[in-house]
Parts: sequence; structure tokens; C-alpha cells
Amino acid sequence: MEKLIGHLSELDDPRCPGKVEHRLIDILVIAVCAVIACAESWEDIVLYGRSKQDWLRRFLALPNGVPSHDTFRRVFILIDPDAFEACFTAWAQGIAPLGKHEVVAIDGKTVRRSFDWGREQAPLHWVSAWASEQGLVLGQRRVDDKSNEITAIPELLDAGAGRHPGHARCHGLSEGDCPAHSGPPSGLPSGIEGQPRPRLYGRAKAFRPPLLSARSPLRPEVDGFDESHGRLVRRRVFASAEAATLPVLADWPKLRTVLAVESIGSVNDGCGKVEADIRYFLSSSTAQAPLLAQAIRRHWSIENNLHWVLDVNFREDESRLRDPTATRNFALLRKIALNLVGHDRSKNTSLRAKRKKAAWDNNYMGQLLSANFMH
Repeated sequence: MEKLIGHLSELDDPRCPGKVEHRLIDILVIAVCAVIACAESWEDIVLYGRSKQDWLRRFLALPNGVPSHDTFRRVFILIDPDAFEACFTAWAQGIAPLGKHEVVAIDGKTVRRSFDWGREQAPLHWVSAWASEQGLVLGQRRVDDKSNEITAIPELLDAGAGRHPGHARCHGLSEGDCPAHSGPPSGLPSGIEGQPRPRLYGRAKAFRPPLLSARSPLRPEVDGFDESHGRLVRRRVFASAEAATLPVLADWPKLRTVLAVESIGSVNDGCGKVEADIRYFLSSSTAQAPLLAQAIRRHWSIENNLHWVLDVNFREDESRLRDPTATRNFALLRKIALNLVGHDRSKNTSLRAKRKKAAWDNNYMGQLLSANFMH
């Protein structure tokens, strides 16, 4: 518990000292515990805090009891989100050591109902860093309304998320993101898709004849079948170091390998329909092709184990918080809760059940907090 309080205590209190009735650390810890216990609003946080006030007093001062929902809302509007995210990243890096070949996937997500058309505010969008093997969120960074993910990714990495020597970093590229002065981002691999990424995708399609032609001497580095959820998929991974030297990729001076992943799939619905697609990837890593292929597969865990969980289990897309700062800070509370609950590796209990158990069982809540902050 001391570690939790220690990390959160690094945040500066943005309120006027003479008007403070509730300690900032008390507000933060109550909010974290409440979100673990399925809270989805400021009112839910207050309800949890007042229901668990006796237990919370074991490690929090609470000089004036549990704050009101207006106090929680105002405080999280005032908290500097950049500082909060830096505090989160510093804590996340100490939860569990990352393996030598850990894939840190980086991808964006939109909180779809965070819009406010009265203020001409579009839904908020940010990028997150996800340690695929450990199942941990390492950091987040908001994407500016007038920018795109490719500009937010360096900021996320500069903040410390994903900066682990020897670890792969896997992310996508946006339209027109090949300035002549820049090489590829560190790690492996960067995915390039079709629309709306036509320029780079058009270059990659030029590799198809040498990579996939029947007359090509190049053979797949990985060729396997995957059958799950009523779908049979064959995946072949081709890798070419020679393609990386083509003039069309001169803007990427550190590029080492171009990969093509061919997927051929059919659904067992009796129709016999077969679909095929090819995705291209750029890599600056010296790793062998099978490891690159593994990194590509692991990248999808950020969609299945982070974004999907936030939307379905934490109901993030249904949140109607509109203030940009409060929405950003509340999103970080969800990620803290996900890291905490996810540390319990019990296979026979769902994430939703673990959160309910934490809401009902104070001892289990204490175990979650201690186990994750005592590493």
C-alpha cells in the first residue's frame, strides 16, 4: 500500500492550499479503488468511498470524510494530465520486469462518446503502449485534434513508455508519415495498410512481385494454420532485406527488412467462401524473421486485451464525461485498475468477476493493491 501512496504522492496538488478540505492522495486512492470496484462516474466513486469508509481509514487520513462527487470532478479537471501520465508510466515500469523479447504494442483508441458538439469538441483520441506478454499498460498520450497518431507516438516514447532496450515496439503508420529527415521508429515492426494510407501502401505494393511471385526464390519464413472461432486461416510471412534497399524507401535510412503477411481464411458456415489479404510491414530490427512474425501477431493483443476490455468491461465508450482533462485522467484510472486486476492471473475467474470480488471483499482489494505496488 505504501508504494501506491508513494507513486501517487508525486503529483502536485493544483488547488489553493487555504481551501483544501480533502487530501489529494486520499482522493486519488479512493478513485483508484472505486474504479477497480466497477465505478463508472464521480457519483459511483463517492458511493464506494462512503460504503468503504471504515476500511479506507486504515491507510488514509480522511480528515473530513469522503469528498463529494463535485469535489472529485473538480480535482480531476485540475490535475495536470501530463504529470499524471508520467506518474503512471513510472509506476507501470516497476510492476513487473519485461522479458527480452517483450513486444510493446502502440495503437490508438477513440472514446466515442466524449464529444461535446456545443463546444465544437470532437471525441478524444489517444495512443497507448501495451506490454503484450505481461498484459500491462505502460502509458498513454492524447492525440491533438489537429494532429495524428504518428506525432503522439514519439511523445509517448519520450515519456518512458516502451523505452526498454532490446524490446520490440510495434505500431501503425499514418498517411503521409515519411518525412525525408526521419528514419523508422525504433523496434519492430511498423504496419502499413491500405486506405487511408495510400502513399506508403502504394510503395509497399510494388514489393509484391518480388516477394510473392511464383517465380521468386523467396520462400515463406513462417507458414502455419490457425483454427479458432469457426475460422481456418493460413498465414505465410515473407521477409526481404533486399526490398528495404529500394529507392522508394530511401526516406527510411535505418530500414532493414520489409515483410509481407499473407492471410488466407475461410469460415465454416457451409458457404465455402475464402478470403485473402496481404499486409506489409517495415522493420529496423536485426531480429530474425520468425521473431518479427511473432511480434506482428502479438501486436493484436492491444486490440483484444486492452481496447476491447476497456470498451466491454469498463464501458469506456459509453462514458459521457466531456471535459477533456477529466476524461483523460479518468481513462488513466481505468488503466491503473486494469493493471492491478490483471496482475491476478487466476484462470478460472473473469476480469469482471475479479472486479466485483474486489468491491465486496476488502481483503482481496488489499491483495490487489499490495501485490502490484510491492514489486
